[in-house]
Amino acid sequence: MYESLTFTGGVHKSEEIKELIEDLGGFILQESIQQMELVLNIAIPIEDVDKIEDKSKELLAKLSVAPMAGSEIVIVSPTLARHHLPHAACDISEYLREFGAKDNMIGLARGDGKGTSGITEEEKKLIEEHDIAVFALGSFENCIKEKAFLYDDIDIPVIVTGAPDISVDELPGADAYVGGLGRIPRRLRRGPDIRALDKLVETIEQILSDRKREMALDAPLVPSIVVKNAIENQVSEIKDVISPTPVTSQLDGVRVKLNYDKYADLIADVVIDGKKLSELAEIKKSFMYDYILVKINSESSLVEDSN
Repeated sequence: MYESLTFTGGVHKSEEIKELIEDLGGFILQESIQQMELVLNIAIPIEDVDKIEDKSKELLAKLSVAPMAGSEIVIVSPTLARHHLPHAACDISEYLREFGAKDNMIGLARGDGKGTSGITEEEKKLIEEHDIAVFALGSFENCIKEKAFLYDDIDIPVIVTGAPDISVDELPGADAYVGGLGRIPRRLRRGPDIRALDKLVETIEQILSDRKREMALDAPLVPSIVVKNAIENQVSEIKDVISPTPVTSQLDGVRVKLNYDKYADLIADVVIDGKKLSELAEIKKSFMYDYILVKINSESSLVEDSN
């Protein structure tokens, strides 16, 4: 078992923490540098967390648990048009990253207005490529309730946000609702705003925890972070990708930011424990920029294949 952590410290001597992570059999899930500050989202064997803690103290760095690390979350706004984008959506995205999440923002093509809002099948499939969807809606209770059709048949956990307090039972298809995050013409920096964001983080972490427990009953054949590491080590083209996190971890797979038509066969031939990745996972074209989506088969697939 691995523990997901966030390391925040100086760039100076950062190679020491990276070498220790590798020596312990851990993985770097995401790396970012802001001026002279380094932020690493990492996965470490639980029994070795104390060694990382000791090294972090030595380097005068901050170490915190990151339950969202290794997951990919989508934040869906009715539209990304300037006149309608809820400011909360941007702040939600920024806030979740502080807790180790890799998030994407999607604006629906026909999301604005009660009478004209809609969602296409392609948009649904793109949303369902993620681990959790957060629908950032607005400030009017009636509008939020009437837009439940946007997510009522989406197959991943859905969290809805808005300004009023609404019972989740009144929102068909939603797994949770977090109030206090409506459409406002300012940044979310006040006390009630931060408390609402903290509630959202708590809700996401609980849903992720529930999903991990559910997946443990029929676990993936190989952890997604092992797949991520194998692809990064065996596919040299990954080094040429300039997008952030060229191999993005999900709970049950990875998103590889290489063109499917050109590199799918190369990804399929990646070897893990003597087996090709194509034997362990389904490899398909993503609805996001024609990237490669790898969904790892579960242990029950072995029983189904033998029948």
